[in-house]
Amino acid sequence: MYPGAWRKIKEEITIWRVGALPGIVMIALVIILRLIGSMQPLEWLAFDNFLRIRPEEPVDERILLVGINEDDIRIIQNYPIPDGDLAALLLKLQSYKPRVIGLDIYRDLPVNPGHTELVAALQNLPNLIAIEKVLPEQIAAPATLPPEQLGFADQILDSDGKLRRSLLGTPTPQAYKLSLSLRLAQIYLAHENLNLANGIRDRATMRFGDTEIPRFLPNFGGYVRTDAGGVQVLLNFRSGQKRFRIVSLTDITSKNFNPDWIRDRIVIIGITAPSRKDFITTSAVRSSKPAAGRVYGVEIQAHAVSQIISATLDSRPLLKTWDDIWEYLWIVAWGVLGIMIAGLTKSPWTNLVFFSLASSSLVVVSYYLLIWGWWVPIIPAVLVLALNSIELTALYQYDRALRSGIKVRQTIIERTFETIHNGPLQSLAKASKLVRNQDLPVEKLLPELEKEIDKLTHELRGIYEFLQREPLTQETSLYLGKSLILNLQDPVHEILYQVYSCTLERDLPCFKSIRVKIRNFEPIDEQCLNIEVKRGLCRFLEEALCNVGKHATGATRLEVTCTASEGWYTLSIVDDGLGIKSSQEGRGTQQFRNLARQLKGKFRRVALFPKGSLCELSWPVAKFWWR
Repeated sequence: MYPGAWRKIKEEITIWRVGALPGIVMIALVIILRLIGSMQPLEWLAFDNFLRIRPEEPVDERILLVGINEDDIRIIQNYPIPDGDLAALLLKLQSYKPRVIGLDIYRDLPVNPGHTELVAALQNLPNLIAIEKVLPEQIAAPATLPPEQLGFADQILDSDGKLRRSLLGTPTPQAYKLSLSLRLAQIYLAHENLNLANGIRDRATMRFGDTEIPRFLPNFGGYVRTDAGGVQVLLNFRSGQKRFRIVSLTDITSKNFNPDWIRDRIVIIGITAPSRKDFITTSAVRSSKPAAGRVYGVEIQAHAVSQIISATLDSRPLLKTWDDIWEYLWIVAWGVLGIMIAGLTKSPWTNLVFFSLASSSLVVVSYYLLIWGWWVPIIPAVLVLALNSIELTALYQYDRALRSGIKVRQTIIERTFETIHNGPLQSLAKASKLVRNQDLPVEKLLPELEKEIDKLTHELRGIYEFLQREPLTQETSLYLGKSLILNLQDPVHEILYQVYSCTLERDLPCFKSIRVKIRNFEPIDEQCLNIEVKRGLCRFLEEALCNVGKHATGATRLEVTCTASEGWYTLSIVDDGLGIKSSQEGRGTQQFRNLARQLKGKFRRVALFPKGSLCELSWPVAKFWWR
């Protein structure tokens, strides 16, 4: 692992921890809101819209709707439709041999003229299913029909007044009742040798053959603690502009239709006159004209029948949902993805792009899952993705800015200390040594102290003026004292020579005895050196030379070289003085070891025999780990 990699990993872990806790809180909040039902209306809205924009399906030709419209009522000049006209319609349809007829018109009371004819017709139509109402107020069916020819027409509306569920069976005080749609499907599928039976995976539901109807439960999909009494199923409305073929009463009496539309088909008779207001509100399919936002009740019955026989015969999907645990894992997964997007993106615009891609993918995946029959929670997933990916970005950006500011301040402190350490502190140490050793009489000591204090004052002012410069200028420059500022963008060998020359001009005691000075700074391939590394090399040379000037007592020879050999660069400082006797490492030595680690190189400072010392920094010629 390259130098600084572990530090980088720890920084990333720290950054992730900044967003992890708020992100988890957001996920928990969204889940709580869903559990208490606050998101139910939005989930219904998304569900309806997905159903409405599905690809158009072909007309289900197994079902024919006979709609008694405004023109039919005008011709008959009576409403409700008299029993005689209704009887004639039933007998006319029966003559074309439909498989089953559903009468979606209440006939609890006689409507003369023609009641006797209707009673006789009902007794001769074994394939007729008439409707009754069982919940909550009852409306009786025609008295002459046996129970197996009755089906209730009750519909269950959600709290927003819209229909999304179909009630197939429910217990009543009299007996267990089945719906009109289920009765029609039962008779139609019986001709295919597919009989109604209890479910296999869920014994409380119903099935035809191998097709088991997914029973609606209290927390089904986007529903929360909903009354799931009886056997209910989520309505998978047939999509498209024309879902079923519709003819009018007049079309039947005038024979303006194709007999094949009736033969061996399901025929449902109902009201399609807007003035009679036999509508049900739904947003899942296109509305019936001219009833905006509503569908005729007879068409709702057709949708309910069609979804059962289409699922059984055509493998058209019935709408199902995941178990609760998988739904909430789905929400958590998108929330975690939001945290990852916020943590990995470095700018709000990048975050917006990634959020847009993720949310679009979520919508597309959820849409296709619904087409395949799975209703998954899209609103909670989108919400938690948005909260964690967009809202947490601000937190991450603030944290990055805060850390960047701390890092900049720390860098300034380090650089300032290095500048003070190699300048004013050297003057202060010399003044302290003069006082401590007391080698000079007072009349000579005071002028020397005054001289060192003046120098210290000048150096401190120089550092202050340097720090007052623009930050961008400070980034690429190095202050050496005596108002000398080096441009770190210059070639390394030229900068090192300037550091060498400037440092040897300092009034350090051991420099005075040096008679031989050897220097050699070879050009360096700088593609692997950034500004901070070049700054570190300069400080290394400055510190090493200052150590010679302070501690190499009796030195007469100084050799400073920067050369390349066998794939390594080596910057070395060699003197023949007494050297440093203490084994304790100072701050400068610690910085040099850090620099060597950054360069993936080596640092050493050793005593030479019989006298002298070597301070050396080596690093490989071509390494690109910091680029």
